[in-house]
Parts: sequence; C-alpha cells; structure tokens
Amino acid sequence: MKFNTFTILLLLILGASAANAQRGMPPKAKTRSVLITKYPQHLDFLPAMVKLIKVPDGWQVSVAAAGLGKPRMLYNGPNGELYVTRRDAGDVLMLRDNDKNNTFEELTTVASEFKGVHGITIKDGFMYLCNNEQLRRYPLNPDGTLGETQILISDLPSGGQHPNRTIEFGPDGMLYLSVGATCNDCKESDKETATMLQVDPKTWKRTIYASGLRNTIGFDFQPKTGEMWGADNGGDGKGNKWPPEEINQIVKNGNYGFPFAYGKKEVDQSREDPAGDTKEEWVKNTLPSTLELPAHMAPIAFKFFGDAANIPTQYSGDALVAWHGSWNRSKPSGYKVQRIHFENGNAVGAEDFMTGFLKPGMLLFKRKTRFGRPAGITVTPSGVVYVSDDANGVIYAVKKTN
Repeated sequence: MKFNTFTILLLLILGASAANAQRGMPPKAKTRSVLITKYPQHLDFLPAMVKLIKVPDGWQVSVAAAGLGKPRMLYNGPNGELYVTRRDAGDVLMLRDNDKNNTFEELTTVASEFKGVHGITIKDGFMYLCNNEQLRRYPLNPDGTLGETQILISDLPSGGQHPNRTIEFGPDGMLYLSVGATCNDCKESDKETATMLQVDPKTWKRTIYASGLRNTIGFDFQPKTGEMWGADNGGDGKGNKWPPEEINQIVKNGNYGFPFAYGKKEVDQSREDPAGDTKEEWVKNTLPSTLELPAHMAPIAFKFFGDAANIPTQYSGDALVAWHGSWNRSKPSGYKVQRIHFENGNAVGAEDFMTGFLKPGMLLFKRKTRFGRPAGITVTPSGVVYVSDDANGVIYAVKKTN
C-alpha cells in the first residue's frame, strides 16, 4: 500500500487527536503548584502541658495513658477495654481502667506483626483489623485477648501516599472500608482507589459504594438515621486556603468530585480534562460537600456522640473530628478536635472542642510549636471521650463534670 504525504500527515493528526482524547486535554488556564512545607516545631510531652489544653465549660481533660509511641485509631471493647492500633509498631494494644478513674493501669499487646495496621472494628464476637492490603479477623476471648488470625482479604488496592485504611460495620450489616488516593491528586487507574468500599461479610466480596473521595479516613454512621458521614482530606500544593476539607454525607453510588473538583463542585483548574469530556461537564454529575472547613487541617477520626450518657442535650446528633494538623500551609492550622454541629440531619458548622496543642514559638524564627497531633477518637457508653495523640504517644480523656 502506498501513502502520499497528505495521507501520512492526516494519520499523524488523527493519531495525536485519539491519544489526547484518551489521556484528556491539558488545562487551558495557566496554573502553578504552591507547595509549602512548614511543620510547627515539635515539643515533647510534659505532664504540665495538660493545663494548656482547653475544652468547653463544664468539661475536663486528663491524661488516660502516656508513653504509647504512636497510637492511632481507638475502639471500645465490650467490657470497658480500650483498643488502640499502632501502624508504626504493627500491633494493637488493649488498655484497662480497673478502678474506673479514666486512667489506664493495665496494658496488653493483643495483636502483633501486622505491619501498618490501622482500621479496627468489633462485631459479633470478632475483632476486624486492616492495613494497606489485608483485612483480618480474630475471635475475641472472654479476657479481651484475641484468638487465631483469619485473613479475609489480601488484595486491597495499593495505598501509595494514603495507606491508612479504616473500617466499620453499617446498620445494614455490611462492612465499609475507606481507600485513599495513591498520591496527591492522581487520576487513578484502579477504580477502587479514592473510594468507600462495601464488603459483604457473607462472601467477603466487595463493591464500590462511593467514589471521588480523596482520603476519607474518618467516617461514622449517624445513630438515629443510619446515614454515613465522613471527613475528606483536600489536596495539597494548591495554596494556603484551597481546597477545603470536607464533611460529606456519603451515599450509595455518590461521586464526590475528586480529582477534578472539591467542595461545592468547585473545579480544580490545574487538572487536565477527563478523557472525552471537560472538567466542567464531568463535575455536573458529582455531589457537593455538605460543609467546608479550612484547608490542610488533615482530618483523621470522625465520630458521632451517639447515645452516650452524660452528654449535653445540645450535643445530640453531633460528631467530633480530629484535625491532625497542616504541613503545607504558611500559617499552621488544625492540631485540635472540633465538634461538628448538625441541624435537621445536616452538618452546619464546627466549633472547637479540644484545643491548645498549637502554640506560638520563637518569635525570631516565626515558627509555631506543637505538642500534640490528634488522631483517633472514641466515645464510651458513659460519655468519656478518648483522643489519641500520635506525635507524643498520649491518650487523653475528656468528660463532662456537671
């Protein structure tokens, strides 16, 4: 077959067009990445620092345990135990408060040699744990220790930059498992990344429940409605004030916009267009966030107060979120726990619940200091709020006093 010059040029043009359609067109507007690396100076914990922590009037804070390394997610045991996952150590601790004074006197390692273990939940006499790749199950012994390991899933998507999986059973009996994006704002090749997965405990097969969630580590179910809510981490390198951190009601088949939009369907103009479409058109079929909060605060745990006793009536239906703290913002933000207020079933605002970890530093260097990074949260049936700090290895107890 012979090709003339015109035919060859035409084939090259068509080939280039097809390649662009497959990859998506680059953004038309000129944008630039603004990646600021600024950590507050770390301070080692001292007992006197508890006095620096502020909680609402009528509440008090104390140290429940210290010297724990890097405690992450917390979960209440059936007999008053507190379980703690430690991803860096690859183990799970069981803490006991034998005299009921909100200070743990007894520590037992109940699981070990599980590299990166993070997510934890308990149901029907079993503890479930997950890391980046695996979901495991352990029978709970009467003394709170664990029986022999059973591996249920071993092929979860690679976590990349966001390997911290979390899990919880929903009111429907299904297990829900969060999977973060593999990098800052990737257009993922694996459809299971940047999602919330639904796992059937009868077969351990999984499906995608919701997508477009960059990294929703913290999620929980509203006790009265059964609705799933979570806090999603916005992207980095896009400036000090954007994109926002999001509070989302997570619904089946919902797409929350990542990586092409954040917040109230606000398009990320630094992104290329999706294949065969424009960002603006693609985003029309996504769901907006319910509540937006300042950028880069880095939400970890998200937990409803639920039916806990000794909780003020005005807190009914509200939740708590642990802001781990910024690393790429010129003025550090986060490093605290906030109460997310709900009205008529919707998240409408946030107010400080536990603050004081972030302090002014040396004026000469204009660098703030911090002595804590909140990570995990749980609320006991008696209304004690436990908060883990994975920077200084402390677990705090916050409880109502009057």
